[in-house]
Amino acid sequence: MSKLFTISPSPHIHSGDSVNKIMYSVILALMPAFIWSVVMFGLDSVRVTLIAVAACVAFEFLIQKFILKITPQIADGSAALTGLLLAFNVPASVPSWMLIVGALVAIGIAKMPYGGLGNNPFNPALVGRVFMLISFPVQMTSWPAISSSGVDAITTATPLAILKEGIKNGQPVVEIYRDLPTNLDLFMGNMSGSLGEISVIALLIGGLFMLVRKIITWHIPVSVLLSAAIFSGIFWMIDPGKYTDPVFQLMTGGLILGAFFMATDLVTSPMNTKAQLIFGAGIGILTITIRYWGAYPEGVSFAILIMNAMVPLLNRFIKPKRFGQVKIQSNNG
Repeated sequence: MSKLFTISPSPHIHSGDSVNKIMYSVILALMPAFIWSVVMFGLDSVRVTLIAVAACVAFEFLIQKFILKITPQIADGSAALTGLLLAFNVPASVPSWMLIVGALVAIGIAKMPYGGLGNNPFNPALVGRVFMLISFPVQMTSWPAISSSGVDAITTATPLAILKEGIKNGQPVVEIYRDLPTNLDLFMGNMSGSLGEISVIALLIGGLFMLVRKIITWHIPVSVLLSAAIFSGIFWMIDPGKYTDPVFQLMTGGLILGAFFMATDLVTSPMNTKAQLIFGAGIGILTITIRYWGAYPEGVSFAILIMNAMVPLLNRFIKPKRFGQVKIQSNNG
């Protein structure tokens, strides 16, 4: 009996990660998309990003220090990441004061009232973005046009907006394609849109970085993209004159950004892999549903927030089998 097991509370294995390390790794993963936004939109991209990040950090500091009366934890990088994602979801031309309002909603309504990091049920950046979209629809849907010499003062529509307007006017998809960027343009980011959604390759580089570093797992991104591709593909095969092919749906809007950087938020996504697959599938199907039949041409933000609300149910009813659990069957005779 000289060798005894010592039982201690969890966690028993530590990965070496910390909140700071995870947050700053995600920020680093977003840098390729940020650099491309600067190439396409110039100093406006820098302005929007700096104001959004500074406002989110400032609001979190003020709320923690003067309202919650706790030691501010702004150095953990979570507020900065919220600001960066908020900036990535707005046009480069959005007024600065609107960004500050969006940051206040993201931090002051969607995050801190629930207890701060680790307790918020909805993605704060998306709550701020949706609030801005509903409150300031004109400014949030005025996209700077891109020319050979850089960003123009005039505005244009995103590929999804062009598509939705064309279908609404009765144009077949084949004709609308003539006014849309090519698949190569979509992949490289030669189009207008929100700061962080325009370049698929830049986002995939960041997503791959997070997968390699094990900041995220493959389950949610693959589930989001695969379900969106299958769901849109079904309708495309049924009526290609009315619906676009799955490749177009995957490479437009904020689907790649949402799949890798917002749906995978550790706080607002499910804990186990089976629930994550269902969560991701719900986002993909809802996104395409809103794009096809909703009032807005884009639906990623709404889809993620809707599925955020489902996370407690997914965590409750879809649980992995506990280690050592034995199923007891009763014998009534």
